[in-house]
Amino acid sequence: MIKKITPYLIVGVVSALVTIFVFEHYNKKEQQGEYFQWSKNENNSNQKATYSFANNPSSAPDFVDAAEKSVNAVVSIKNYGNKVTQKMDPFFEDFFDFGFPQFKRKSDDSMPSGAGSGVLISDDGYIITNNHVIDGATKLEVVLNNQKTYVAEVIGKDASTDIALIKIDAKELPYLSFSNSDNVRVGEWVLAIGNPFGLNSTVTAGIVSAEGRSLNLLKTKGNAPIESFIQTDAAINPGNSGGALVNTSGNLIGINTAISSQTGSYVGYGFAVPSNLAKKIVEDIRRFGIVQRGFLGVNTLDLSDDAQILSYNQKFNSKLKLQEGVMVTGLSENGGALDAGIEQNDIITEVNGEKIKSFADLSFSIGSKRPGDVVNVKVVRDGKEKSYNVTLKDAKGNTKVKSKSDLTALEKLGANFEPLTDKQKVNYGIQSGVLVTNVSEGKLQSLGISDDFIILKVNGKNVNSSEDVEKVLKNYDGTVSLEYIDPYGRLIRRGFILN
Repeated sequence: MIKKITPYLIVGVVSALVTIFVFEHYNKKEQQGEYFQWSKNENNSNQKATYSFANNPSSAPDFVDAAEKSVNAVVSIKNYGNKVTQKMDPFFEDFFDFGFPQFKRKSDDSMPSGAGSGVLISDDGYIITNNHVIDGATKLEVVLNNQKTYVAEVIGKDASTDIALIKIDAKELPYLSFSNSDNVRVGEWVLAIGNPFGLNSTVTAGIVSAEGRSLNLLKTKGNAPIESFIQTDAAINPGNSGGALVNTSGNLIGINTAISSQTGSYVGYGFAVPSNLAKKIVEDIRRFGIVQRGFLGVNTLDLSDDAQILSYNQKFNSKLKLQEGVMVTGLSENGGALDAGIEQNDIITEVNGEKIKSFADLSFSIGSKRPGDVVNVKVVRDGKEKSYNVTLKDAKGNTKVKSKSDLTALEKLGANFEPLTDKQKVNYGIQSGVLVTNVSEGKLQSLGISDDFIILKVNGKNVNSSEDVEKVLKNYDGTVSLEYIDPYGRLIRRGFILN
């Protein structure tokens, strides 16, 4: 019996010894980093992890250089203004972080009414942040990482992207360079830098968990909002708004803007405006004083949105199916798409060679252009692909880029005005006034005036039409006084500079 089993014992022992030798050899090689290494994409300088470092902590990605390069360029912003507590749309409560609670304060109050972050983008003091961080401010205080404090000037802002540009009077400051956000890939490592809960210069790490995310956050905040957020799981909390999202090279790929939370604090997802869009907005503000928006001149249906498709099918008794692309449901009479030959029911699939999978892709692609720019648009019509070169126009059908000085008084106000009906005059007990409609970005919106407000007087003069408003303000330079009634019938008097 012993003779029979001896060969099997020998084979078993030899096999075990070979197995132990191989395991020890490869484990040693792994610890030396010969089998699991960093990989680099030639078209993207961002490092990507292609290994597991669970048993080898020394091989974990190193964020020290990126943090050291970035942290001194991120600032704290304190908003001193006449904030009034009011119930917000629950959706906005879930997403936007406004820092400190908002109370009604005097403009000279020593306590800020809100706080957030910003990013230095030049050595002479230009700072990019979120519009909602600076909104309503009578004074903005900027604190650098070295604790030096400055009062900032608002250069310009854009509610449609929630981006703003401010400036402090300083020189030789550390700053971040914009990186090409088109190179951002899902799964790559990123850092979020800001001032959550007033904790200065906080750095958190995570990955890009999605791209082109649209959340309908800005639908009530601007005219034709652009939403194509970078989603990250790096921890972002109240106070991070306006801060930096950087790659592992320490370059700016996004401006942290919102969180998805039922508690108001981080629960897993944050959202940043891509750097390419943010860069275009601040360049417009610096060059022209206002943001330049190009429009295709189409109404659309997002074919990647099953809720929109269901509603459309029920309304028109159609049989559209979920797919990639954006369907044209209507065209503006003075729009570039109609001029180029695009037709209703065409499905837009590409713009300038970039695939259009959803409305977020389309709004980002077109919204990053200016009036007069020509874009190549590919559509599918009756199963066949067609290509058109479209000259983009502004919202009023013009191809010329306007500067702030080119705007009329009504364009600066950012609204239309309609005569009151006799019934409205009786209801409010007034003899004159104009109804505010189609409020977009402009002075009225910054004052909190929205549709259905009634303006009674401009500079002390009664107004009954848009022509009256324009006549009072034509060639006027100085402080404008308004007397108006809100939808609840409250009489309000405000002043502002029309520039």
